[in-house]
Amino acid sequence: MQTITIFPSEVLGPIKPMNAVNNGPVVAGKDQTRGNLPTYKALEIPFARTHDAAFFNGYGGEHTVDISAVFPDFDADPLDPASYDFDLTDMYMEQILAAGTEPYFRLGQKIEHLPKKYYIFPPKDFGKWAVVCEHLIRHLNEGWANGHRYGIRYWEIWNEPDLCDWMGLPVSEKKTWTGTAEQFYDLFETAAKHLKKCFPDLKIGGPACCGKWEWETAFVEEMGRRKVPMDFFSWHVYAKEPKWIAWNARRIRELLDANGYAKTESHCNEWNYVRNWTDGFVYTVKNIIGIKGAAYAAAAMADCQNAPIDMLMYYDARPTGFNGIWDMYAYEPLKGWYAFEAFRRLRRLGHHVRTEPSPDLAKGEEVYAAAARCKSGAHKAVLVARFVEEDEKARPKNVALKLAKGAWKKPRVRVLDAKRNLEPAPFRIEGGALVLRLAPHSVALVEW
Repeated sequence: MQTITIFPSEVLGPIKPMNAVNNGPVVAGKDQTRGNLPTYKALEIPFARTHDAAFFNGYGGEHTVDISAVFPDFDADPLDPASYDFDLTDMYMEQILAAGTEPYFRLGQKIEHLPKKYYIFPPKDFGKWAVVCEHLIRHLNEGWANGHRYGIRYWEIWNEPDLCDWMGLPVSEKKTWTGTAEQFYDLFETAAKHLKKCFPDLKIGGPACCGKWEWETAFVEEMGRRKVPMDFFSWHVYAKEPKWIAWNARRIRELLDANGYAKTESHCNEWNYVRNWTDGFVYTVKNIIGIKGAAYAAAAMADCQNAPIDMLMYYDARPTGFNGIWDMYAYEPLKGWYAFEAFRRLRRLGHHVRTEPSPDLAKGEEVYAAAARCKSGAHKAVLVARFVEEDEKARPKNVALKLAKGAWKKPRVRVLDAKRNLEPAPFRIEGGALVLRLAPHSVALVEW
């Protein structure tokens, strides 16, 4: 039996925003009865990154978020409000804010999958591009050009410049950046220094690397040499095991610390379950929307709460095959919604407390846990997620939860599995431990 020991008196810090996502709610119909705003709002999602919003017409489609959308003629005057088209981007920001969620704005372009490329080329003038970004920020935060005062804090420069740069592919096969690494270094340096000078209190960072380690390393080292300000470093992981996200978080924290970025936040702002991108892809998208995807999400959030990472952002809350939280047609909650609901309850308590797995659990890494308490310690909870990638090895198993001090008093157990949606579930107390019988893909929330 695997055992997890909980230390309710040992507060490690805050429960971090591991339950942030990419993209906001769907708001449809004059009476807003179509879409998912109520169930989105209920999850108390802290941040919604705006990348790839332009794929969905419900957010404004091609006229939303991307620099090419808000500043459609790059030869225009960036100081003239008439050069900008903010209307649908404003609408989308209002949708996100209506859910009680803060936008996390990606400056740049959506991914381009088709052979002909339109907007992922290096800008003709890096300085002018930075000035365009400046005025977009001024519009959304400072009221410029009949704008708003949203107070958006996080501004991310570009997305996945490393995706194909290292492969030597022709432009037709590149998807996010057609230029060289050196050109991207120059763009990032120009934009980051300009925006940080204009907005010293905002968080300026990026560049949403997709896991090409040599490219990431060279980028961070070069930014360090150039003394480029970077309030956060963003990166992506798609993997078949939740533990790989936390593993990457530790590696990236070491890289940042070694290059003068010890105070730079680390954000994994795209992640989800992916068996692989080839023969396992159909299996992947079928399972993201079910209990396996939900267990993966809960396991990742729990594991990263215990890792050196500051924010986790699920990809994607937009209606897409990678959305395991809401059905992409009816917008009804899927199994993943309940995984996010379980983590919401931890975050409501606010204070992260230490958990310690038994040695056999550390080896197997099938069960992940994170625990929290309120400030006074009167209310406590632990989230336990079980995930098994190899279906043929999947069997129910017992997991014991022990308190380092004291005994269990009136615990309440809710379980998410193939049959239940965070509904009350049986347990037993054995030798002072609370014993759960967990299915291969399941999540338990124990509150006391």
